Amino acid sequence: MEWDSDSDGGGGGEDEEEEEEEEEVRAGSGPPGFSLAIEGVLGACGMVVSDALEPDFPIIYVNRGFEDATGYRAEEVLGRNCRFLQCRGPFAQRRHPLVDAAVVTGIRRCLEEGTEFQGDLLNFRKDGSPYMAKLQLTPIYGDDDTITHYMGIQFFNDSNVDLGPSPGSVTKELVRSTWIAPDNTPPPSSVGKGNLWEHSSLFLLSDEVLCQKIFSKLSPRDIASVNSVCKRLYHMTKNEDLWRMVCQNAWGSEATRTLETVAGTRSLAWGRLARELTTLEAVAWRKLTIGGAVEPSRCNFSACAVGNRVVLFGGEGVNMQPMNDTFVLDLSASKPEWRHVNVSSAPPGRWGHTLSCLNGSRLVLFGGCGGQGLLNDVFILDLDAQHPTWREIYGLAPPVPRSWHSSCTVDGTKLVVSGGCADSGVLLSDTYLLDVTMEKPVWREIPAPWTPPSRLGHSLSVYDGKKILMFGGLAKSGPLRLRSSDVFTLDLSEDKPCWRCITGSGMPGAGNPAGVGPPPRLDHVALKRSRPGGF
Repeated sequence: MEWDSDSDGGGGGEDEEEEEEEEEVRAGSGPPGFSLAIEGVLGACGMVVSDALEPDFPIIYVNRGFEDATGYRAEEVLGRNCRFLQCRGPFAQRRHPLVDAAVVTGIRRCLEEGTEFQGDLLNFRKDGSPYMAKLQLTPIYGDDDTITHYMGIQFFNDSNVDLGPSPGSVTKELVRSTWIAPDNTPPPSSVGKGNLWEHSSLFLLSDEVLCQKIFSKLSPRDIASVNSVCKRLYHMTKNEDLWRMVCQNAWGSEATRTLETVAGTRSLAWGRLARELTTLEAVAWRKLTIGGAVEPSRCNFSACAVGNRVVLFGGEGVNMQPMNDTFVLDLSASKPEWRHVNVSSAPPGRWGHTLSCLNGSRLVLFGGCGGQGLLNDVFILDLDAQHPTWREIYGLAPPVPRSWHSSCTVDGTKLVVSGGCADSGVLLSDTYLLDVTMEKPVWREIPAPWTPPSRLGHSLSVYDGKKILMFGGLAKSGPLRLRSSDVFTLDLSEDKPCWRCITGSGMPGAGNPAGVGPPPRLDHVALKRSRPGGF
C-alpha cells in the first residue's frame, strides 16, 4: 500500500465472476459480527480492501460508499495503490504538498510492522475537491498467520483548506489574457497580471521561427495540443505547409511523397489527413452487399486477409462434421461474392484451427480439431498458383496437438503458435516457432523465464517487425478459467526473448497503467493497423 510514494500506479479491472461476491459483501454477508459492522458503516463511509501479498498493495475491492464519496468508479481504482487519493484530480502524478507527510510515514510504518493504524489524512475526490479522511487500517490474517489483506475504513469530512486554483484554471486564465501581436510587433514591455508574455519567452519568437524550428519537429498529436493553447497558435497551426512538415517528420519523406503522388494534381489537406490517421476519424464500419454463399453452413472456421481478399477454410458443419473446403471473397471486385476454390490435396477437415497470411498470396494452416482428434500439422497454399494446392510441411519436434490456439507469421517466413487447448482439456502457455522456408523445418520452442497464464481463444498480432502482441482469451486464473483483457508482448529480435505484461490483471500488482481497456473477451480478432510510415 506504501502511501508515502509520490508517484501513482495505473488503474485495473475486475473479474465478472466477482460481481456476485461484491454484492454479497455490500449486503453484509459473512460472520454475524462482521455483518453487523458492515451494515452499520458501509452507507456512511468508504471501505477499501487491498491485497497484502501482491507488490504495491493493489486495491481489490471498494464499496459503493467509497464510489459515492470520492467520485471514482470501482473499475477506475481496482489494481491501483491507495496513494492516488493523495493526488489532486485524476491526472495528477504527485502527492499534494498539503498532505501531512508525518501521517503518511505513520501509515507506511504500520504496514511494514503489520499493525493497525488510526489517523486523519487529507485526500482528494476525482473532481479535485479535498476531504479529510478519518482512516482506520486493519490487517487481515490468513490460516498461517500471514497478513493477506488490509481493510481500510474511511469516514469522509469536507476540508476547508485553501488549495489555491483548481487544476486547469491557471491555463484558462492565461488563454483569456493572451495578447495576439501583429506580425513584427514586439510584445508590450509592461503587461497586466496573468499575461502570458510575462511568463514565456516562447511568444517572443516570430511565427516563422516557431513553425520552422519548433513546431515542425512535433508529432501530429502534439500539434493538435498546441492548437488549443491560444488564438495565435491556433491560427499558426492552420498552415498546411506546417502540417506537411509535421507529417513528413512523423511518417518519413517517402510516405509523404507517395501520398502526394497518389493525390496527383489535387492539393492534400495535410491537417485533415493527419487528424484522420491519428484519431481514426476516417475509420467507419459499413455493411457490404456480398454475393454467393459459403455452403454448407458452418461455425468455428478460420479466415484471414490476403491483400484485398478474404480466405476462409474449414469449420464445424452439421452434426460436428469437420469441413476442409476453401472459399475466397475478393473485396476489390465491383460486385464481391464468395467463390469456392478448387484446390488439390486438401488438408483433413477441422475446426478450431488457425489460418494466417505468410507473404504475398501464400497461406499457412495449423492445428485444430479433426475427425480423429486434435491436430498439429502444417499446410501451405499459394492462392495465386495456376493450380492451387495445399502442401504439407513436415516439421521436426512439433508442439503437442491443440485447438483454439492463436498464431501469426513473422518476416513472411516463420509461423508462431501460442497456447490453446490440449487433448486432455489442459490449457497451454507455450510458444513455438517454425521457419517454413527451410529445407527441413524444425519447430523451436521459445524459452522464456516467465509466460502469460495458460489460455485459449486469444489473439496474436505482429507489429514493428518482430514484436508480437497477445490479447484476451479464456485464461487460467488459479482453479478458474476467466475471460481476459490482458495484453502481453514478446520481442523475437532479442537474444533472449521474454514475455512482458503491458496491462491487465496479469500484471504484477494487478495494475493497469494503460487505463481502462476493452472488456474481457475470447474468440475475437486483432489486426495491425497500417499507417503511412508503418506506425
